[in-house]
Amino acid sequence: MSLGPLMVDVEGLALDAEDRELLRHPLIGGVILFSRNYQSREQLMQLVKDLHEVRQPRLIVAVDHEGGPVQRFREDFTHLPAASQLGELYQHDASQALRLTREVGWLLAAELLVCGIDLSFAPVLDIEKNDSQVLRHRCYHSDPQIVAEMAHQLMAGMNAAGMQATGKHFPGHGGVVGDSHQELPVDTRSYEDIYAQDILPFERMIHYGLAGIMPAHVVYSQVDKDPAGFSTFWLQEVLRKRLQFSGVIFSDDLSMAGAQMVGGYVQRAKAALAAGCDVLLVCNNRQGVTEILEDLQARANPVLQTRIARLHGKPARELKNLRASPMWKKTVAAIRLLHDEYPLEQELNF
Repeated sequence: MSLGPLMVDVEGLALDAEDRELLRHPLIGGVILFSRNYQSREQLMQLVKDLHEVRQPRLIVAVDHEGGPVQRFREDFTHLPAASQLGELYQHDASQALRLTREVGWLLAAELLVCGIDLSFAPVLDIEKNDSQVLRHRCYHSDPQIVAEMAHQLMAGMNAAGMQATGKHFPGHGGVVGDSHQELPVDTRSYEDIYAQDILPFERMIHYGLAGIMPAHVVYSQVDKDPAGFSTFWLQEVLRKRLQFSGVIFSDDLSMAGAQMVGGYVQRAKAALAAGCDVLLVCNNRQGVTEILEDLQARANPVLQTRIARLHGKPARELKNLRASPMWKKTVAAIRLLHDEYPLEQELNF
């Protein structure tokens, strides 16, 4: 059985019979985990093991685990720094910041891979511009060149540990204040302005071998009437043709308010696929998932299978061996010093 285009969530700390039946559906290809799915490392490892055993090839298991305000698992995990803290360090010592960013990427991936998790949706490639609550502390810098440089190091560290990276939110969420979880933001800038600034980190990261990209639920009104994740122009013309991206395009969560303008769940799923998304995230709404599964037709897609196969995480060392390694000890110590030197004045949790 091949993996399908839907990535969904599960409610609890363990799988129940309904979860298992759902996850065997041919349209399902992955699971995204949240804080509610975590009680302890041992419990998480068992949950992920069960998810991987549901079917073959095994489902992709993913999580939003950027560090700072967006870190789903905290207890018994290293408190990863926010991108903004690393950006502050860059202002004082660029070489040290780049080195630590690479080490953070390695640690982020290594601690997740120990638990069997394949993928973290990181790094954020948005440019720091406005007082956006949803992006607060999540952007590396206001300079696109520096964002690209730092994100490259994070990805290199993740890759070294055995995990691929996913850049978000294409073509750039930093130009709007609104939170696409709660509304549909509109960016009124010209295509030229967006391309000259926000797209640069994506372009560089694609050149460096980025495996996944997630588009924004943002309308760029001077360019296209549809949000980027539902836009043939942004996904096929710009991302695939102009930027030559050949990896996986993940939709942002189709349950977010920024996706509602497209219609119901079935309409959103069909529109996102038609625009060029490979994998659709549908979170926190089991009824929406059910509606999609009842209406959408499963189709063989060898290209998608090739792209998805690249996302499975590499086998990891045992936790005790990871924590005994000089690299782990060095990185954890450096992160603690960073938290002391550049503390977050307010840590939000999305």
